[in-house]
Amino acid sequence: MSRTCAAPVIVSCAMAEEVQPFLDALPERAAAQAPILPGAARAWSLQLPSDERELIVVRSGIGLVAAASALATALAQVRPSAVISAGTTGGLGLQVEVGDVCASESLAYTDADATAFGYARGQTPGQPETFTGDPALLERLEQVGQEALRGATASSGSARLRVGQMLAGNSFVTAANVADTREVFPAALSTDMESTALAQVAAGASIPFVSVRGVSDLCGPEAGQDFHIAAEEAAARSAAVVLALLG
Repeated sequence: MSRTCAAPVIVSCAMAEEVQPFLDALPERAAAQAPILPGAARAWSLQLPSDERELIVVRSGIGLVAAASALATALAQVRPSAVISAGTTGGLGLQVEVGDVCASESLAYTDADATAFGYARGQTPGQPETFTGDPALLERLEQVGQEALRGATASSGSARLRVGQMLAGNSFVTAANVADTREVFPAALSTDMESTALAQVAAGASIPFVSVRGVSDLCGPEAGQDFHIAAEEAAARSAAVVLALLG
């Protein structure tokens, strides 16, 4: 497989709506061959405008297994300089608002529970208690993320880049079941269904990782809060921050 000298970056998304902002923003690389992925998963080879780097965008499908499977298959074909989880997420922290973008300082599994054997809640046996976002990527995000988000939300400039703990699990967190999650993970900003699995695969391969996701809805909103925006809008905000990070 022909590659540029600089290592590519992999951005993993679950859904077509999350991939589309990258396809709209960047051209496909001429004569490039994207990784071949299992099942309905698909990858695109795009050209970053600022340099010769390749951006491989993966659409994995929803869920921990789909995300991990697609990324592991991609990593068997290409060695990236970084892996980024992009797209949408549910806001969990009480300070988080729809339209914000969350970045992962740490990641855990929402519904992993092996506490009977002495593990922390959110920890899978044999794995670290939490996975960490790459410090260099987070430092760069702190420099460019808020400005990129401001540019992506010109009509509503109150959205914020929030850096902290992010969660992922097999269960969709709603107002009916959010209380337990907030009690166990009081500092968590958001929860989705892919990011921590991607972090685990990247950590196993010693590849820098960060999750950068737009908040499309709130898990148990308080009275008076807006609790939903279109997935396409949240994904566009995520993509704007990711592209600024890579720019």
